[in-house]
Amino acid sequence: MIDVYSWATPNGHKVHIMLEECGLPYRAIAVDIGAGDQFKPDFLKISPNNKIPAIVDPQGPDGKPISIFESGAILIYLAAKTGRFLPKTDREKYAVLEWLMFQMGGVGPMLGQNHHFRAYAPEKIDYAINRYTNEAKRIYGVIDRRLAQSKWLGGKAYSIADIATFPWLRSYERQGIVLSDYPRLEAWFHKMEERPAVKRGVAVLASQRKPITDEKAREMLFGATQYQQR
Repeated sequence: MIDVYSWATPNGHKVHIMLEECGLPYRAIAVDIGAGDQFKPDFLKISPNNKIPAIVDPQGPDGKPISIFESGAILIYLAAKTGRFLPKTDREKYAVLEWLMFQMGGVGPMLGQNHHFRAYAPEKIDYAINRYTNEAKRIYGVIDRRLAQSKWLGGKAYSIADIATFPWLRSYERQGIVLSDYPRLEAWFHKMEERPAVKRGVAVLASQRKPITDEKAREMLFGATQYQQR
């Protein structure tokens, strides 16, 4: 059984969805990032960047336990382990990896900044809000144009690129996005949210997550604790 150290965030949802899609047995271990669990020594041993998710698979590629952090790396690992959601031919595989890297390097960081400045920053900074809202709209446009050419983000088949991207778009309203402005993306979005494994994946640990309202949680997520040397 795979242990998944995670929380109900977009990056956590990616791995939960992938495990549900693959039908792999797993145990979700809550890492409450608002309480500072991500800084505990035992978690840092498997996730040195103090970010969720991370996994420990007792049956690694050589039959020995392996731990992996970074959600994109985990998706690639699980795809290799199961032979699912990552094509075998080089041309098709690299198309999927392109869009996975687009999510890791663009979708997640930019929409995360957008969400932060719109919802969590202690002061409203118009420049930052406008910058990241406009970048979010640009990214949604990139995805919409891709889906005008391709049934799924990575190509003709559902893949880890779709699994990685969908959780970041679920908060589109809080990102200042009108989904109907991107009709191909909107159709893909609704197709994704109706998948049974996606529904199960986004529900994992969701009942334990609470709104970020207290100062301790804000400090753990956005304050000086993040930058302490460990």
